[in-house]
Amino acid sequence: MTQAALTHPPAAPAPEAPAPAPRWRNPWAARHAGWLGPIGVALFAGLLRFWNLGHPNAFVFDETYYPKDAWSLLQQGYEGSWPDHANADILAVPQTAPLTSAPEFIAHPPLGKWVIAVGEQLFGLHPFGWRFMTALLGTVTVLMLARIGRRLFGSTLIGCTAALLMAVDGLQLVMSRVSLLDGVQMFFVLAAFGSLLIDRDHARARLAVAVADRRGDTVRLGARPWRIAAGVFVGAACAVKWNGVMVLAAFGILTVLWDQSGRRWAGARRPWRSMLRHDAVPAFLAMVGSALVVYVGAWSGWLFSGRGGEGGYDRHWADGRDGLSPDSVLGIPLPQVSMSWVPAPLRSLWHYHGQMYDFNTGLSTPHTYQSNPYSWLVDARPVSMYWEQVPTGQHGCTASGGCAAQILGLGTPLLWWTACFALVYLLWRWFFRRDWRSGAVLCAVAGIYLPWFQYQERTVFSFYMVVLVPFLCLAVAQMLGALLGPAGCSPERRRIGAAAAGLIVLAIVGCFAFFYPLYTAEVIPMSSWQDRMWFTSWI
Repeated sequence: MTQAALTHPPAAPAPEAPAPAPRWRNPWAARHAGWLGPIGVALFAGLLRFWNLGHPNAFVFDETYYPKDAWSLLQQGYEGSWPDHANADILAVPQTAPLTSAPEFIAHPPLGKWVIAVGEQLFGLHPFGWRFMTALLGTVTVLMLARIGRRLFGSTLIGCTAALLMAVDGLQLVMSRVSLLDGVQMFFVLAAFGSLLIDRDHARARLAVAVADRRGDTVRLGARPWRIAAGVFVGAACAVKWNGVMVLAAFGILTVLWDQSGRRWAGARRPWRSMLRHDAVPAFLAMVGSALVVYVGAWSGWLFSGRGGEGGYDRHWADGRDGLSPDSVLGIPLPQVSMSWVPAPLRSLWHYHGQMYDFNTGLSTPHTYQSNPYSWLVDARPVSMYWEQVPTGQHGCTASGGCAAQILGLGTPLLWWTACFALVYLLWRWFFRRDWRSGAVLCAVAGIYLPWFQYQERTVFSFYMVVLVPFLCLAVAQMLGALLGPAGCSPERRRIGAAAAGLIVLAIVGCFAFFYPLYTAEVIPMSSWQDRMWFTSWI
C-alpha cells in the first residue's frame, strides 16, 4: 500500500451550516446520541450471545482443551495434565475435576486461557462458566465496533450499521458462544485498532497548532498514551495466539505512515525525515516495547510455577545449562556463547517457545474440516463444532424423520459474500481516491488474513477468520454508506440509496435468522437441516 493512500484523506467540501435542532428534541438524547445507538446494538448482540449459553452441556470442538487448561491455570498457575476420562467426570453429577500436577505441553500462549479462567472463577467449571468471558467479549466487541466505525467514518449510522452486521454474523456468534481462543484474540485486535484511531486524532489535534506557521518539521507530539494502549492490546493478542505478531507489524506500519502524513499535513518540508527523527523510535517503543512486556507478563504463572514444585512444562530445562535452545531463529544461527547471565526461567521459556514453534509450523495431521485460506472469504468449508442426531420423541423432536442439533462455524453467507464486493470497493477507494479510511481497514485485513497463505501444508480452519469479521463489517458498512449517497445529493438519490442499503441489511439479517438454529445447536427436523446445507462442502 502507498503511504499517501493509507494516511491522507481527500479534501472535504466546506460543511454546510447545520439546521437548527427541533424544539421537541430531548437534550439528553442529543448529548448522548453517539452512545445510545451503539449501546442498543450491543444489548441486542448480548441477548443473542448469552441466551441459553450453557447449551449444549458438552465440550464443543476444542473446548476439550482450553477450559481445562484455564482451570489448571487457576489451580496451579500452569497447564497440568488430565486423564482421558476427565471430560465425562467434569460433566457428571456430582462433578469431579481430576487435574494432576504433571505438566502438559501446550501449543498456545496462556493469556486467552487466563481470560476464560475469569468466567470459571466466577461461575465454576461448567459450560456457562467457561463460555462466559467469550460471550462477554463478543458483546463488548460489537459496542467497540460501533464507536470505532463512528470515529472512522464520522457517522453514527455507519458505525451502528457495522456493529449490527457483526451482531448478526454467524461465525462471530458461534465463536462468542464457545470457549475457544480466537474470539478473545478478536477483542484485543479490534481494541488495538480503535486505540490507534484515537491516537491519530489526538496527534492531528496537536499538529494543528503547527499548520498556520508550517512548523511540521519541528513540533513534538509529547506523550501518546493511546499508542501505548494499542501496543498493550496487540501484545495481548500475541499472548493469545502467535498470529497476533503479524497484526503488530501491520499496525506498526500503519501508525508510522499516519505520523508521516500528519507531518506533511502540518507543513513539514521533509516529512519522512521529521517522522524518523521525532516519531519512529517512540512508536517502536510504544508498540513493540509494550507488546513485549505484556507478552512476557502473560507467562508469569508459568515463570513462577517452579518454586517449590514441579512447575510448568520444561520450566526447569535451563537448570544446569548455560546456553539456548533452539540455537537459531528463522534459520539465522544464534551465537553459541554462555548465556548464564540470562535468568534460567527466561532461558527455559525460550526453549519452550522453540518447541511450540516447531509444533505450530509443522502441524499437518489431516482433519475432516480443515480448509485452504483461499476459500475462507466465501464460506466454502465451515467447521462443524458440534453434531447430535436426535431420534423422534427425544429432546422435543416430533419429526418423523428424526432431528439434528449442530453448531456450525459458518459466517452469515450473504454478509460474507457482500464483504467480498466491499473489499474490492475499498481497494478502488484506496488506490484511486487515496482514501485513508479504506487504507486503514485494508491494512488490518492484510495483517490478519494474508499471513495464513504461507501455510499451505499446515492444518488450518476457517474459524480463524473471526478476527477478520469486524473489518469485513466495516468494509460493508462503508460501501453501504457510499450507496446511501453524500448528504448534499438530491433527495431522490438519497431515497433510492437508502432503500437499496436497507434491503441489503434486511437480507443479511434474514439470512442470519434462517441459519440461526445451526449456530446454537437448536433441535430442528432433519429436513430443515438439509434445507440449510446449500453446498455439499458444508456437510
